[in-house]
Amino acid sequence: MKQRTVFSADGTPISYLTSGAGPGLIVLGGALRTSQDYLPLAAALARSFTVHVVDRRGRGASGPQGPGYSLGKEVEDLLAVQAETGARLAFGHSFGGLVVLEGARSFPVFERVAVYEPGVPAGPVPTGWMDPYRERLAAGDPYGAFVHFIRGAGGAPAFLAKLPYWYLRMALRVGFRGPSWQRMRPLLGAGLAEHEQVAAQQGRLAAFAAVTAPVLVLCGGRTPRASRAEFDAVRDTLPRAELETLPGLDHFGPEGKTARTVAERVLRFLRSPDAAG
Repeated sequence: MKQRTVFSADGTPISYLTSGAGPGLIVLGGALRTSQDYLPLAAALARSFTVHVVDRRGRGASGPQGPGYSLGKEVEDLLAVQAETGARLAFGHSFGGLVVLEGARSFPVFERVAVYEPGVPAGPVPTGWMDPYRERLAAGDPYGAFVHFIRGAGGAPAFLAKLPYWYLRMALRVGFRGPSWQRMRPLLGAGLAEHEQVAAQQGRLAAFAAVTAPVLVLCGGRTPRASRAEFDAVRDTLPRAELETLPGLDHFGPEGKTARTVAERVLRFLRSPDAAG
């Protein structure tokens, strides 16, 4: 796997890891994630494609989010990698899925797109957790900040969201110390900015009807039903989309041991007769 760097429109360096052989495929990850979280997915996809796993701005060897950070900046980064690599296929997870779909909507450079639980809001986005999250980060309390995210952002299991703040913070301090947390902790500030951008997209769902490429929308069977209903709305908005639920998977399906399951479904979609050659 080779590390490469391209400069975005505003001069920010964007790093990406390349492996495999075949048609080019760009992989964009979610908030609180780096390229390292998607290496198992990349390994499975690299059997058929030249895979470029991007470290979005604010993480890894890429530059900072910078002043004036926006979804538009993320799209510029994606387009810079696309122009450098010539890739005509893209996969996005969570916030990365929003970036890929916004890029495909604005610039028809991709022949085929796959997204896993894309961060395209089809309904109200919870924002009440953002100010206390920001305050705890400013106070040097990353665990306290993360508790506000767990309890308020809407993606956590209901039983976790109902636990007392003090108890959940203590539990995280005791049990959440491994490599995953060490990668995540420096991204907490960037993650807030990214979730603010998701909230800013409320009411824009209809705009994604401009995506002309075929799109595979994937979601996990263990994802809360309310979230899966939003993915139904995304599927119904995109002109050439199909939606599939993968049993037993949750929001983090493209990572770790379940990455191969996601990769197999993405490979079938990208290999279909009218996919990029």
